[in-house]
Amino acid sequence: MYVDPPAPQPRQPGENPPLNGNGNPLEALPRAWEFNPEYQRLVTAWQTVLPLLEGLTTALDKAYQLARSPQTWDAPVGTRYVEDIGAWRSRLALYRQAVLTSISEEAADTPRWVPSAIGAPHAFS
Repeated sequence: MYVDPPAPQPRQPGENPPLNGNGNPLEALPRAWEFNPEYQRLVTAWQTVLPLLEGLTTALDKAYQLARSPQTWDAPVGTRYVEDIGAWRSRLALYRQAVLTSISEEAADTPRWVPSAIGAPHAFS
């Protein structure tokens, strides 16, 4: 079993954009910020795909448990079906890990806040 990578966190109530204060007077100018729409897209993708993957895993686990029951199969062919379902479970676990890892890694590389053009000071406006 794999451990899911960290999920991208949605904007929390009361969360504020970053402050400019690294000592550079040019960067101390007021700047308008907005929550990054690309980051929000990743949050939405995670929240959409995780319940679907959970549903698939639950359904396949239930089928696997039923297939392993001696009351289900009374023929040698039953072991082949159990092995097939076990292989599907393994592939689904790898697929889940790949999908969630790709979303998590992209979220780690995407800034949560980006400068906004709305409300930003412009010369001669």
